[in-house]
Amino acid sequence: MERVFRLVMSCPDNVGIVAKVSQFIAQYNGSILEANHHTEKNENWFFMRNEITANSLPFGLEQFKQAFSPIADELNMTWQVTDSNIRHRVILMCSKQSHCLADILNRWHSGDLNCDIPCVISNHDDLRELVQWYGIPFFHVPMGSDKQQHFSQVSEIIDQHHADTIVLARYMQILPANVCEKYHGRVINIHHSFLPSFAGAKPYHQAFERGVKLIGATCHYVTADLDAGPIIDQDVVRISHRTQPEDMVRLGKDVEKLVLARGLHLHIEDRIFIHGNKTVILD
Repeated sequence: MERVFRLVMSCPDNVGIVAKVSQFIAQYNGSILEANHHTEKNENWFFMRNEITANSLPFGLEQFKQAFSPIADELNMTWQVTDSNIRHRVILMCSKQSHCLADILNRWHSGDLNCDIPCVISNHDDLRELVQWYGIPFFHVPMGSDKQQHFSQVSEIIDQHHADTIVLARYMQILPANVCEKYHGRVINIHHSFLPSFAGAKPYHQAFERGVKLIGATCHYVTADLDAGPIIDQDVVRISHRTQPEDMVRLGKDVEKLVLARGLHLHIEDRIFIHGNKTVILD
C-alpha cells in the first residue's frame, strides 16, 4: 500500500479554502491521490480530506505540520495530518458473543483492516482461546460488584497499550460517563438494532412483537447518553411475518459484523468528522 499523508480539516466555510490548500500542496510538488470536501450549508461549515503521496513531498510529517499551521490558523481550522504508515492501535472489548470479534480478527489477520490490535479485553473468559489463536494478548477483567474498580482496570490496560481506538465488539456493559469522556470520539460501538428504534434489551423480540419488516444494526460513537452517540454506519435486512425471533438474531449477527467492520474501516482511514451529535463521512 502506497504511503500517504491524510490531511483532514474543518472550518467555517469561505471562498478559496480548496484553492489555498491545493496551492500549499502544489508549491511543494505534492501529488494529491484523493480529495473530498463537503459543506453543511445550514451551518456554513466546511469539511475536507486530502490524501497526498508522502514521497512526493520534500519533508516528513512534523515538517508538514509546521508548514501548514499558518494556513490552518488563518482559516480557523480544526485539523490533523496523519501518516498511513503509522497504524491505528485498536483495542477490542467483548463479552461472550463471538461474531463481531471473530469477524474483526479475521479481517485484521487477512490484511483487510490496516491496524494493529495490541490486546482484547473481556469481562468473561469464554473467548480467550479464539483471541490467543491470533497471537493477541487477552485480558479477562471480571465484572464484580465494584464496577468502578472494573473500569479502572480496563482504563489502565487501555492506557498501557496506547490505544488510539476502542471497539466494543458486543461488549455487554455500559461505559460510565467518565470513561466515555476520557476516550471521546475514540470508542466505537455496534448496536443490534436500527437506532433509534428498539433501544435497550432484546431488540429483536421487540421488533417481532411490532411485526417489523426490516431489522438492522447501527455503528456509532459512544457517549455518556446510552446508544445516542453520533452514528457512523447502518444497514438493514428484510424480514417477514414468518421470521421468528431466533431467525432475526441469526440474520442480525450478519448485519452487525458487517456494519461494525465498515464503521471501523472508515474510522481508521480518518474519513469521519464528528460534528455535534452526527457525523460527516468523506468516503
